[in-house]
Amino acid sequence: MESRPSIRYTGRMAATRRHDGRRAGELRPVTITPGFVGSADGSCLIELGGTRVICTASITPGVPRWRAHQGLGWVTAEYGMLPASTGQRKPRPAPRPDGRSVEIQRLIGRVLRAVVGFGRLGENTVYLDCDVLEADGGTRTAGVTGAYVALSLAAARGAEKGLFQVGAVRGAVAAVSVGIVDGRAAVDLDYHEDVAAEVDMNVAMTGGGKYVELQGTGEGRPFDADQLEAMLRLARRGIRQLLKIQKQAITDGTAR
Repeated sequence: MESRPSIRYTGRMAATRRHDGRRAGELRPVTITPGFVGSADGSCLIELGGTRVICTASITPGVPRWRAHQGLGWVTAEYGMLPASTGQRKPRPAPRPDGRSVEIQRLIGRVLRAVVGFGRLGENTVYLDCDVLEADGGTRTAGVTGAYVALSLAAARGAEKGLFQVGAVRGAVAAVSVGIVDGRAAVDLDYHEDVAAEVDMNVAMTGGGKYVELQGTGEGRPFDADQLEAMLRLARRGIRQLLKIQKQAITDGTAR
């Protein structure tokens, strides 16, 4: 089987150790393998610690009826967890995805559409599918980060085929989880931290440093402005690292 290039960030230890040895501002080891699904227009496998998500992008002629005859394309997302992705088997949703999956796929679609030039897609739809192989926290943010790589690779292929204009993806975007755990802000929460977090937040930002989506909840207790800024500071730092990894993955993926 042909070896695939991968990009890895192991992080740098900062100040205070967490349960797995990481510091507050340290991401889990990150690997993005582009071109993971050869039959897709764009794809990657993204791994953040124990979380592994396959992201694919598929170009399909036509757009939803409400968008037809406007010369604009569309991008939408679907998200699902494979039955063995968690410790206990997760039943397949039938006939429709469960509420959590619907919420997450809407999030992924919203965030990715923020960096798309729809007029450059023609009347085509790009379907982004994010399938969780293993879940250890942060699956929705991994989905966003990986889906961007898959979308960018698909956009390059669409331009090569004459389906899209060059520049259909007009900027970068990535996402990361942050929270308050044991009274301290931390980035990229794993499952152990996520279930114990007093505050849980997901942050999506563009490569230009602008926020696309903030989802935050005080699950254990309310949080103040200082704690919010501490979480956002860690999120900004983590997303800058993820953007670099995405960029290299896209470069390697388009060179294949």
